[in-house]
Amino acid sequence: MTTKQDKILVLGATGKTGSRIAARLDQLGYTVRTAGRRPGAHGAEHVHFDWNDPTTYENAYNNVNKIYLVGPIAVMHPEEVMIPFVEKAIQAGVKRFVMLSSASVPEGGPVFGRVHEALRQLAPEWTVLQPSYFMQNFTEGQHAATIRNDGTMVTATGDGRVAFVDADDIAEVGVRALIDEQPHNRAHVITGPEALSYADAARIIGGAAGIRIRHKPISVDELSSGFAKAGIPKEYAAFLASLDEGIRQGGVEDQVTDTVKRVTGRRPKPLSDFVAEHTAVWMPTGEHPSPSL
Repeated sequence: MTTKQDKILVLGATGKTGSRIAARLDQLGYTVRTAGRRPGAHGAEHVHFDWNDPTTYENAYNNVNKIYLVGPIAVMHPEEVMIPFVEKAIQAGVKRFVMLSSASVPEGGPVFGRVHEALRQLAPEWTVLQPSYFMQNFTEGQHAATIRNDGTMVTATGDGRVAFVDADDIAEVGVRALIDEQPHNRAHVITGPEALSYADAARIIGGAAGIRIRHKPISVDELSSGFAKAGIPKEYAAFLASLDEGIRQGGVEDQVTDTVKRVTGRRPKPLSDFVAEHTAVWMPTGEHPSPSL
């Protein structure tokens, strides 16, 4: 049973979901410890943590009951550090783990799929969050800059569809997985309420912001090369680009689930509502939205 005296460790507490989960837990009155290279939520206890330095592990999981688990970024084999961390945390008394993965990555698959499999086998209580693509990618992620710079979204997804989801909805599912009395012991595929192509998203954003935006399709090889030029390790760049190919072929991202409503009791936010809240992001300073094009 979860009580508000339990201490919950949040890794990745400066990230899109970790920051929201830490803040929400604090709002609900739970005791939060954040761990990472930089402090997380204001007011939370914070310890230094580095996936590449096992000497930082114990201070992170010591005297905590539950962990929100976010792995290292742009690493093809995070299981090499994450599984030993989980094993040591279990030995220290941690009961529940909630891990961030992706709808595109199955249990046992590449990157976090192997950690997903290990959690199911090792952890007394576990949940894996498998969200679709974040709506925040349009406001603070890879598409925000190209929209502002030249009015484009560049992908290798073709006409494939994605059920874009708000990070707030992902975080709320994560919070419930951490604090619900009964452990979820399952993977949650988390989506928004509708599957849209990037061309659809461009029309929605452009219409709300009063600017013209177009989806610019490129090849998987071009996308992978672009990621590598941006500093992403070559193998991981190829992996990321392959996810776009999966979308182009109508893969797992082209689905809508009831997870947000079922777990949290609230309806997931549609992209149109998210865009209406963030129109200023895509416009030059000082301008205001004009009627839809």
